[in-house]
Amino acid sequence: LDYTYTLLPHLTMLSSLARQAIRAAAASPLKSSGFQASRALATSAFPPPRLFDYETVTSNLTVGDAIGSVEEAFKALAKGKVDVPMPMHIGIDESSVAGPGDCHIKGGYVSGTTTFTVKLACVSFYNNVEKNLPPGSGIFIVVNAITGAPLGVFQENRFMTDLRTGAAGAVAMKYCTNPDQEIVGFIGCGAIAKNMARAAAAVRPYKGVAFALEGAEEFAKEMSEELGIPFEVSSSAKDLCGKSDIIYTQTPGGATVLEKDWLNPKGVTIIASGSDQPTKNEIPADVLAASKYISDLTKQTSKVGELRSALLAGVMTEDDVYAELGDVVNGDKPGREGNEIIVVDLTGTGAQDAAIGQVAWDKLSQL
Repeated sequence: LDYTYTLLPHLTMLSSLARQAIRAAAASPLKSSGFQASRALATSAFPPPRLFDYETVTSNLTVGDAIGSVEEAFKALAKGKVDVPMPMHIGIDESSVAGPGDCHIKGGYVSGTTTFTVKLACVSFYNNVEKNLPPGSGIFIVVNAITGAPLGVFQENRFMTDLRTGAAGAVAMKYCTNPDQEIVGFIGCGAIAKNMARAAAAVRPYKGVAFALEGAEEFAKEMSEELGIPFEVSSSAKDLCGKSDIIYTQTPGGATVLEKDWLNPKGVTIIASGSDQPTKNEIPADVLAASKYISDLTKQTSKVGELRSALLAGVMTEDDVYAELGDVVNGDKPGREGNEIIVVDLTGTGAQDAAIGQVAWDKLSQL
């Protein structure tokens, strides 16, 4: 018996009935609206995320807002309580229709918090200058950790990134220096340096020294007036290094910015934040090898941070990493113990992005 031929008339009849039912449903206003409402409920139940423009972000957030949350994020990171994937990098090669530029995508979730964050940062679009546009831009997307629905989109154009980087600099200074280290040098005097200077002032008073190929005079004047802290401008990086107990480096990272024999023999803490790509390097390999080296996240600094260059030079292995910053913050490893060189390698982690994202949402969503 061939069931195909036996069932064929019935299948044809069912198909005809199905077509009639569909036509009837489409013709019925009540049934049609019910069907559409059900479908809408399934796909559009979440309200749209709120958009916070650049002016709103910059006028309502400060580096001081970020320090406490970033410190807690480092604690959680060291305890394995943060999900931080490796950053994604998209290189935009220069052509007649695009680039040059780079796009970095980072994110993370700190266990026990109510949001998680994904960040897109675009940098080094240097042809923008000809169009009177900045070379960098970016957004933070803060997501509800209960429902998975996006809550807010923050058009921060690297402002929040610079805040959380400055906050990490404050945490490094708090835990990896001694109170008697009072001369703080800044090599590179751009936006990140300003946040580092502000963050350092939140830790304790200091005397500032600045050096940059351009902008050092303006930086020193602005920071002195804003923070009420004395600043002087050095004639060279060598001069700055000889005077400084703590050195913040935040340059484009195209070349190393100091040498080992320039450093203060009484001991120095170098807080480096200029290297966040495989092409960047601020600190010479021999300085790294001679230091108590502390990473923000070793799996990341070994790929895109200062540690990468020391590994390539063969003067360090990952076993030479003294600690991650969260280990020091948690008290599992001591910070400064004598007249040593300490290097804190800050590449920027998704934990910091999650922390500043939570702060931004908590604060700006109330506006």
